[in-house]
Amino acid sequence: MGFLSSANLPMADWRGKRVWLVGASSGIGEATAAALHAQGALVTVSARKQNDLQAFVDQHPGAQALALDVTDRQAVQAAAVQVLAQGPLDCVVYCAGTYTAISAQALDVDLVLRHMEVNFAGALYLLEAVLQPMLAQGHGHISLVGSVAGFSGLPNSLGYGQSKAALIHLAESLYLELQGCGLGVSLINPGYVQTPLTAQNTYKMPALITPQAAATAILQGWAAGAFEIHFPKRFTLLLKLMRVLPYRIYFALVRYATA
Repeated sequence: MGFLSSANLPMADWRGKRVWLVGASSGIGEATAAALHAQGALVTVSARKQNDLQAFVDQHPGAQALALDVTDRQAVQAAAVQVLAQGPLDCVVYCAGTYTAISAQALDVDLVLRHMEVNFAGALYLLEAVLQPMLAQGHGHISLVGSVAGFSGLPNSLGYGQSKAALIHLAESLYLELQGCGLGVSLINPGYVQTPLTAQNTYKMPALITPQAAATAILQGWAAGAFEIHFPKRFTLLLKLMRVLPYRIYFALVRYATA
């Protein structure tokens, strides 16, 4: 493997590929599952809401639904056994997430830990369940949905931002460790997307896009073999630039933008 070569093989032909999306009852997960189904993938969608999953299956013949609470470690293991019993997985996508604005002035530690449980620990449970079987089969791809909120500290982001920062770190570590093992790893960092989670925001969300636009960007990133897939770039590139600024400048800009 060359010094600058990518561990990710481009994924553009989804015909007959088996994909398990965890956290796909709405938003980015649901839209990505629909886009993959349209391209011929054999899609399994999981989430807590059985009715929403069934509605997806009804609208996408051939798709399968498997209700799952990602905070239940044993349930995740059992679900993985059930999915893998049908054959090797080509791609596993962790889309599950929760978000509630939490400020330091009204710190709710239980709620902060709930974010860590859903947004981060659930991803660990999924990895625990699928990583060894995927390593044994010698091929496949793991994709984790992070957030630009994990780039740097933001107001009212206690819980959500930290959980996404942990997920970003996890994806980076997986990418480095799984090079040469036949498994690709990608990190998806969305900006603002119209989802049930962002619907609770009361402020103007810059560069807001639809879940369908997000799904298009994700499939394009997979097709390019990218590690990080971030969008919309007119917003995410600005945040990346801010991340490398000295703290005194970064803090001043964030205070100005959120005043």
